[in-house]
Amino acid sequence: MNRRHFMGAMGALGASSLFPYPAFATNPAPNYKLGLQLYTINNEMIKDPVNSLKAVKEMGYEDFEIFGFDAEKNTFYGINADEFNAILNDLDLTVSSGHFGFSTYLNASEDVLMRFVDQCIVGAQKLNMKYITWPWIAPEQRTIDNFKLMSKRLNVIGERINKSGLGFAYHNHGFEFEDHNGENGFDLILKETDPDLVKLEMDMYWVMRSSNYTPKELVELQPKRFVLWHIKDMDKITKDYTELGNGSIDYTKILPDPTEAGLEYYYLEQGGNFAHSPMQSVKDSIIYFKKHVQQYVYG
Repeated sequence: MNRRHFMGAMGALGASSLFPYPAFATNPAPNYKLGLQLYTINNEMIKDPVNSLKAVKEMGYEDFEIFGFDAEKNTFYGINADEFNAILNDLDLTVSSGHFGFSTYLNASEDVLMRFVDQCIVGAQKLNMKYITWPWIAPEQRTIDNFKLMSKRLNVIGERINKSGLGFAYHNHGFEFEDHNGENGFDLILKETDPDLVKLEMDMYWVMRSSNYTPKELVELQPKRFVLWHIKDMDKITKDYTELGNGSIDYTKILPDPTEAGLEYYYLEQGGNFAHSPMQSVKDSIIYFKKHVQQYVYG
């Protein structure tokens, strides 16, 4: 019996299994906006960002995590950051976080890295973001030595970003949980980064697919640190991404207590494997989410 199954069996014996969120229901419900990670509709955003934003707003999305920043040009999807912000304001939409291309700078000099960090800060501030997020490292970078290096760099970047008035977070995939002779990247990040400087964005799909933890167990390990969430489903057969409600992840049961997690923003996401098209998938997912899951996130 692995850790997840053991903890799940033990949890089933407790009174907490009778209720989705015991005890904290008396607290005021945070007014979370319904978020979407825009990489889900990346091709649509590249082709026609304005009408793509209008379309997802019509579905009910209010807030976004953005992708596609060009640091040298200070553009998002080819649009100057000031102009892009004006578009968001006209549509009454917000961007609360962005995924920025830090992996390219993992082995760069500190001067080069800090120049990029400062460019990201400028771009994020133009869009009134709250968080800058490190989202990924390339396959060839996924060694224990690089995870140790990255942890040091996360602290340095986090300090710089926090001084600017923004927050900084690291987003997990599955590779962080892979075993390297008894060590793994995620444990190193937890141990070697400062929780005050480096927050965490929990991708629950990857936690459920690749780790020995449940999302609730991770929150128990690092309470108040998982300020951002990615919510997406897993195909029952292939384990690929799929639309919410079509897969094997029961979010009514696995979602952590958002207050204990420190949740500030959440985003629905689907990285591929669309049943029909990205736009239809984000529509199907939000319909399911509103009906079955949103109440557990206090949306």
